[in-house]
Amino acid sequence: MLVIDIDATLGSFALKARIEAPASGVLALFGPSGAGKSSIANAIAGLLRPDKGRIALGSTTLFDSGARINVPPERRGIGLVFQDARLFPHLTVEDNLLFGRKRAQKHGTKDGLDVSPQQVIDLLGLGTFLKRRPGTLSGGERQRVALGRALLARPRLLVLDEPLAALDTARRSEILDYLAAIKATVDLPMVLVSHAVDEVVRLADRVAVVHEGEVADLGSTGAVLATPLLARLSGAGEPMAVIDAVSDGPAKGDGTLTRYVFPGGVLALPGAPAPRGEHVRLRIWAREVILASQPPIGLSVRNALTGTVRDIASAGEGICDVTVLVGETTLVARITESAAHALELVPGLPVFALVKSLAVDRFGGTVEL
Repeated sequence: MLVIDIDATLGSFALKARIEAPASGVLALFGPSGAGKSSIANAIAGLLRPDKGRIALGSTTLFDSGARINVPPERRGIGLVFQDARLFPHLTVEDNLLFGRKRAQKHGTKDGLDVSPQQVIDLLGLGTFLKRRPGTLSGGERQRVALGRALLARPRLLVLDEPLAALDTARRSEILDYLAAIKATVDLPMVLVSHAVDEVVRLADRVAVVHEGEVADLGSTGAVLATPLLARLSGAGEPMAVIDAVSDGPAKGDGTLTRYVFPGGVLALPGAPAPRGEHVRLRIWAREVILASQPPIGLSVRNALTGTVRDIASAGEGICDVTVLVGETTLVARITESAAHALELVPGLPVFALVKSLAVDRFGGTVEL
């Protein structure tokens, strides 16, 4: 487990962070600028000393004010990647990477990630510019080198502090692909600091919503992104469903659609099919979900999921968000309050959630589809 229970006073800003999450997969620290996300990341890495509290990774205590434990940053086994790559400008790409390896040999933890330089070079596509210096690289290339250097430092945890914030749209997409590849290939927990909801949708397994110095929500990505708080802080304006599914081949009777199976249902979607058995992540905005009290007949919508109303929350201006449980999966439908009244929606009521095939965003393991 990753345990964070700290208080810190930073000028006039008070940080009170309480997080307990599995030390596996990707934990996103999400929130607006100035919320305290980077301060939490710096405390994990040992770059910020809290006033009091405790930080532990697995059985290792990194900080404990009561026990007077404060492990130095270089001995924590934390791989760090910042918004700016912070490469050594006088060293070649290869030498920057080997610096991470030398640091691991000097300070690396025995149970940290053990990968070879060649494995990292192949994973991040660095082979074509090993002899170049950072000043000749693009922003995306520099971030790939920074990722490689961090991976070669034998980390037990990778902390990514807004690694995409300084990149343009094309480079952001490129680095997201590489981060997804790292997640799929390397058994290494990560903490991702981000204020971009698309990054969280693509990568995170769990989300801690940081707001005004405190953790306002913590849970699975699907559960947190379905909340009004996340919708408000992200600027998205509405909740969304995030579903982890598995490709199950062509839909019966229609070879143009592919079945994607998830706990509680199946979605049939168009487009290039993912290989059978491949894990994909699906995103459905609340405005794209229609509710019906009876099985649909004579509609163009190809997906009708059976669910149960969990709750109904006003979204203002005559609109409400209806949370529907489809098996173990949470969907949110944004509809008018008049429609909710007409359907006589109440918690516990069985409903059909209708989803247009063209309204579902798909993200694969390494490449956005």
